[in-house]
Amino acid sequence: MISPGVLDILNDWLAIKSAVQSRADNTIKAYQQDLLDFFGFLTHHHGAKLGKSALCTIALSDMRAWMAHLRREKISPRSLARKLSAVKSFYRWFSETEGFDATAVLSVKSPKFQSRLPRPVSEDAAQSILECVQMQSNETWVAARDLAVIILLYGCGLRISEALSLKGKDTPFSRSLRIKGKGGKERFVPVLKIAAQSVQDYIRLCPFELGGNDPLFRGIRGGGLNPRQIQKVLEQTRHQLGLPSTVTPHAFRHSFATHLLNAGGDLRSIQELLGHSNLSTTQAYTAVDTARLMEVYQDTHPKAQ
Repeated sequence: MISPGVLDILNDWLAIKSAVQSRADNTIKAYQQDLLDFFGFLTHHHGAKLGKSALCTIALSDMRAWMAHLRREKISPRSLARKLSAVKSFYRWFSETEGFDATAVLSVKSPKFQSRLPRPVSEDAAQSILECVQMQSNETWVAARDLAVIILLYGCGLRISEALSLKGKDTPFSRSLRIKGKGGKERFVPVLKIAAQSVQDYIRLCPFELGGNDPLFRGIRGGGLNPRQIQKVLEQTRHQLGLPSTVTPHAFRHSFATHLLNAGGDLRSIQELLGHSNLSTTQAYTAVDTARLMEVYQDTHPKAQ
């Protein structure tokens, strides 16, 4: 059993993650579940109620036992690394707050795993999808809606959550669009004419009133559009075109970055458009070969001039 005091400590940490660090709701929920699972293990492992003092006196043997337990549960290295990251983040804050040594937790090494490189959609496939996706619905306004969303993903590099968080007041689009991304970080992305026009076509056909604070993209009953609907439309489209399962809404964000870089765009500019904090993240989003990266390096690095 986990004591109320420990739950209060956890809630304090989650509140800081949410309010101060602006973590997304889904991230907060994942943190909460990972820590509750960890606390649950410690309770079972020690056979006693888990209180604040037990948290402060955690030993390396406890961490090793927890890691072994997760491996027995067939938890993937990637998921194990995520859980360990959450526990370390909590203990980093908790140890500083309470003034104890958390080396037993913070010294544990994360398991190695092979990063899954993103697979962008080819330019030809992207064009075919845009032509085919609007044929998936007999409702003209729904077809226009689906096309508008996917063009925003591909033409502006938006996450699906960012596209579906747009409000009526965000239209009509100007030459750029202010997007609030992960961690509350804002960025401006240029809007292609085809993207602005596709959204206007959708608005013209949409049977629902699009008030200033109302969701721009609507579901069939008038509520905010569920991302699962866009996922399903893409599933149908890729099956018809014989494309792989890697063709997802997020793949269009990868494609946006990759195609820009292949066309001569520089990594720094693409980093800003995607809203990445680190350039290394942007590089992972681009499916370019070593020769192309070396070409960019030679053209941009001051020591190569």
